[in-house]
Amino acid sequence: MQRLNQIRAQWNVKIFEQTPARFEELALEAFRYQYALNQVYRQFTDALRIDPTQVNALEKIPFLPVSFFKSSRVLTAPDPEGRLSETEQTLRFESSGTTGTLPSVHLVQDPGLYQKSFCNGFERTFGLPERWCLLALLPSYLEREHSSLVYMTRHLIEQTDHPHSGFYLHDYEKLHATLFEREQNKQATLLLGVSFALLEFAERFPMALNHTQLIETGGMKGRGPELTREELHHRLQKAFGLYTVCSEYGMTELLSQAWSTGKGLFKTPPWMKVMVREEEDPLSVRLQGTGALNIIDLANIDSCCFIATEDIGLLHPQGHFEVRGRMDHAEWRGCSLLML
Repeated sequence: MQRLNQIRAQWNVKIFEQTPARFEELALEAFRYQYALNQVYRQFTDALRIDPTQVNALEKIPFLPVSFFKSSRVLTAPDPEGRLSETEQTLRFESSGTTGTLPSVHLVQDPGLYQKSFCNGFERTFGLPERWCLLALLPSYLEREHSSLVYMTRHLIEQTDHPHSGFYLHDYEKLHATLFEREQNKQATLLLGVSFALLEFAERFPMALNHTQLIETGGMKGRGPELTREELHHRLQKAFGLYTVCSEYGMTELLSQAWSTGKGLFKTPPWMKVMVREEEDPLSVRLQGTGALNIIDLANIDSCCFIATEDIGLLHPQGHFEVRGRMDHAEWRGCSLLML
């Protein structure tokens, strides 16, 4: 365990203090490490008949289908059998999924690494949490256990150290009163919420928000027809007099998030990269264009850094990306948002 902690400490320094030019080098280092110590990932790579010694570029790295988190314990562990016992420190995150489906399970052995990842990513987009009053409207997530989104938001709320920061379950009247007071005081405020709850709140309490930024996390949860991101943002902008709406892209299987400050155009932090693959040829991976999204998350060193998602998107040459929908066979999940 002491050796594992040393590896994590060294990796934290590498990924959070890296230069963009070193990303490929670190990704290949992570591939070799996880091929050696992650039983599920190694078996998957071998099943594809990929020679690990020939993996010498980002496009050659095999990406593990996200569905493996439903059926297997995806762990990079020093034990040759891939066994790693859960401890009091271990975080267990589960996807929301849909009724009757198995959730994905992500076991996080190092909570500090997760916190550093989402805090650094948040600060790169919105600045230090202390400058904000953070209000969270995440009813469907608060009503279940093991939500990584709730964990992240709770930690950020604590970092704001603002007396009015907090979660709002179904008390829209209290949320409205808090927002009204924050607006009167010209307090910089973030309202982060799941799509259906933001829409319900907008219908009941439309108001002009001049000092508040909205961040939607996607997800209608069966509370109405799935909307395109453009339609969702249009409704929220109209209800609150906003020029733009921000977005968060994350999932249970990742420890990092991409953020958008408008128009559904997401930007990743330096230790995270998005690629696209052909739906008909999953091993055909590109650095731009339209396709299913592959994500490299170097913070996922204890599980798997290379995830083949079930989202369809457009990757721009500069590295920004849009989420445009789901693969036909994919289950709808809480963080998904249809984009046509």
